[in-house]
Amino acid sequence: MIKSHDQQPLKICLLTYRGNPTCGGQGVYIKHLSKALADLGHKVDVISGPPYPQLESKVKLHRLPSLDLYNPEHSFHVQRVRDLMHPLNMYEFLNMCTGSFPEPFTFGERAYRYLLKNKMSFDVVHDNQCLAYGIEKIARELFPTIATIHHPITIDRREEFKAAKTIYQKFKISRWYTFIKMQVKVARSLPYIVTVSEFTKKDIAQEFSIDENKFRVVYNGINNEYFYPAQNGTRPDNSIIVTNSADIPLKGLNYLLKAVAEIRKKQSVKLTVIGEPKKNGIIQKLVAKLKIGDIVNFTGRIANEDFAGYYAKATIAVVPSLYEGFGIPAVEAMACGVPLITTSGGALPEVVGDASMIVPPADASALAEAITYLFNNPDARKKYAKAGLERVNSVFSWPKAAQEIAKVYREAIDAHRRFS
Repeated sequence: MIKSHDQQPLKICLLTYRGNPTCGGQGVYIKHLSKALADLGHKVDVISGPPYPQLESKVKLHRLPSLDLYNPEHSFHVQRVRDLMHPLNMYEFLNMCTGSFPEPFTFGERAYRYLLKNKMSFDVVHDNQCLAYGIEKIARELFPTIATIHHPITIDRREEFKAAKTIYQKFKISRWYTFIKMQVKVARSLPYIVTVSEFTKKDIAQEFSIDENKFRVVYNGINNEYFYPAQNGTRPDNSIIVTNSADIPLKGLNYLLKAVAEIRKKQSVKLTVIGEPKKNGIIQKLVAKLKIGDIVNFTGRIANEDFAGYYAKATIAVVPSLYEGFGIPAVEAMACGVPLITTSGGALPEVVGDASMIVPPADASALAEAITYLFNNPDARKKYAKAGLERVNSVFSWPKAAQEIAKVYREAIDAHRRFS
């Protein structure tokens, strides 16, 4: 039997300028979306810059080497001086030296050249928030192309400006975010944009001046292999867990630390931070200033297999972010059956529904009040834990996300045929 147009397997190319899941949500997205698309029967290739993603064997990885200037093993250093003989590498190095972030631009150029040189054939290309001029050339000259935008990076820039104390710090932030102008221009040129929540759709449309009709909202899934309700006996009392990029102002960890210091005046409390603060950074200094080093534990990076165990040892989980385009840590906590507190920052209320206590962002007192309430009310904890599990099981699924994104691919392919 001949398959209909909507059932034919697609040849899909996913692009990500850095794809390792430990680099953040974008790496997690590529790992799980590529697997889910392949599980549906599509042929999936991933083109990635370093650090490279961890993919299923059925997904083909194409490595695009770069100078990898932000690798912690050789930060801001070129490993082989002869690599600077290549003009694009020299451009990348000089821009890094002057404080900008050249990776999106240089990856876009490398991806475009790689596809041209290897005469590769795809039905559709899907960019993971690189939004470089090279991606625009791929869309214009080579293949139907869409992009995922997880949240508007303009908001990160704005929050970092607010946190900056000196003119020099503001200059450094401005210089780092020079790539935003490119990303806005490229996003406007693409026919379809996938984003991860209705809230984020509206924010990106406003921040980038893009028609909302270009957007398709597809919720992220959750990896139940790593995030599930582990049975490790009775949960300890008065213990908080947070998964956090510690020194990023947008993540709001400083407000949670202040809340913990406030709670400590009245009752016992412990905080486990899955992550590591920068040495002598704002978070380390705040912990010292608040004198809470004895009750705050930074785990550093942990293995995926360890997350469920850590969540099982927490009374509650907190997501204190000032803004989230989606909020994967909130979904992960719900999937682990942990009572949850989030802020109302960005898309978090949309993501958690009625399965979390919600407080205003940037409000340490409100966080302290909500945490104290859940510490002292086991029935409320059970209610939120149950609601969280039910919400995750009904809403957040990578197979479902892959099916919905495949529909967007077919829209883009049809549009490309009509206008080419």
